[in-house]
Amino acid sequence: MTEQNPSRLTAATSTADFKVSSIARNSLLNFIGLVIPYFIGFLAIPFIIRKLGVERFGILSLVWVIFGYFGIFDLGLGRTTTKYIADALGKKDYEKIPQYLWTTVILQLVIGFFGLILLVVLAPWLAEHVMKIPAKYILETKVTLMLVALSLPIMLVTSSFRGVLEASQRFDLVNAIKIPVSILFYILPLIGALLNYDLRGIVILLILSRIAGLIAWLFMCLNVYPFLKGRLAFHKEVLRPLFSFSIWLMLSGVLYTILSSVDKFFIGSQISLKAVSYYSAPYEAILRLGVIPGSLSMVLFPAFSFLAAGNHLEKTEKLFGRSVKYLLLSTAPLLLLLIFYAKELLRLWLGQTFADNSALVVQLLAVGFIGNSIVVVAYNYLQGIGRVDITTKYQAFELCMFAGMLWIFINLWGINGAAFACMIRYILFTIFLFWSAFRVGHINFLAFYKSGVSRAISLIIFFGLGLFLNKMLKLEIIGALVLTCILIVSIYLYVLDDTERRILRVNLLFRKSS
Repeated sequence: MTEQNPSRLTAATSTADFKVSSIARNSLLNFIGLVIPYFIGFLAIPFIIRKLGVERFGILSLVWVIFGYFGIFDLGLGRTTTKYIADALGKKDYEKIPQYLWTTVILQLVIGFFGLILLVVLAPWLAEHVMKIPAKYILETKVTLMLVALSLPIMLVTSSFRGVLEASQRFDLVNAIKIPVSILFYILPLIGALLNYDLRGIVILLILSRIAGLIAWLFMCLNVYPFLKGRLAFHKEVLRPLFSFSIWLMLSGVLYTILSSVDKFFIGSQISLKAVSYYSAPYEAILRLGVIPGSLSMVLFPAFSFLAAGNHLEKTEKLFGRSVKYLLLSTAPLLLLLIFYAKELLRLWLGQTFADNSALVVQLLAVGFIGNSIVVVAYNYLQGIGRVDITTKYQAFELCMFAGMLWIFINLWGINGAAFACMIRYILFTIFLFWSAFRVGHINFLAFYKSGVSRAISLIIFFGLGLFLNKMLKLEIIGALVLTCILIVSIYLYVLDDTERRILRVNLLFRKSS
């Protein structure tokens, strides 16, 4: 491939082969990329608190939250880049790749610049009135927030370059950059604290790490697609399709953020802050299991976009069914163990008081999360075929419905009522999105059902019945371990097909299986 002729691509696009082995390998890479930074953060945070003090760490925590909410300024353009470049790869329309990339990069720079100005202007108001910062830290917080604002354009542009690699299924390169950058997000504050830096110095270190990350993303993109060099230009003809997709994504992201937190606000206003703690702690713990569907979700979106653009319906249906099967087998057993041993696990983790107050919350949420773990397949499929509007319209209706259920059920049953409302929300969302995938997305239900999903469901039901009997017979840990071993053997012999069993017998990270 030469820089002047994008039609002659190297093996960069051949990575979008979407075999079982490549999907499994990429999902495993993403799982590692999510878990390692969590683990490093878990180890680093106690030392950061000790060195900075509780008040300064509280401010740093708010800075981390602001970094997290920078995605709002993205307007969905980062994920949109992934979608349209995957489409271009699927259609073999390689001339479109630089058009989509550089147009979104320029848009992100402009949006980031205006966002930077907005955050700088708001920084004094946030520090003095919103965040309730102690007087001795107000000046330091103001400057810190202004410095954080400088990183906004960097982070927005980064999402576009990352989107190119995700669209090309180069998750080896994605995680080679993402893991170190995510680890630095926790390590640099620790280093700064050990060097007696204040928050301003720590944020400067974080910004430098983001700049280094941006350079790495750019380098990797140009290495995969050398023809992107020298083609920097703004193409207004692609603005309409980009924005028509990204606006729906942005609205979906805003609605998701509200839906994810509105239950806690209702509990705080209708019951007490103590009740929020009894609800939030188990909720956040169960939410961490989302690392499993989350690692697959990053692979599915560009995969479905690529396959839809190339009209590969049979491959799409196979990927759809297998993804649901894998998620059921990897998450449902864990959630069933939570359902049957909620009280014991809470007692070990948070003590008897939480076990008494939060056990039913865990059980109800776990039931809902079984559906929520597989909904990522239908969610990413609908977005991959360009029907992001379906999800967003339902979320708007869902918010109204959920708010009504919360008000009624919290008044009736307290935090258990909130958990029950959340469970109903997850179940209905899952049913609706899968119905939409079958009806609007033309996924054949019979082919989906025969892909191994039916056997996975039956095995999970039997596992649940076994745990119920184990609980009745009071066999406890030994019985649960025996049932888990039987489940693993049954998955291998009964649910997986020959191809999937062969993949388990090779090293996914170093050898490919056809």
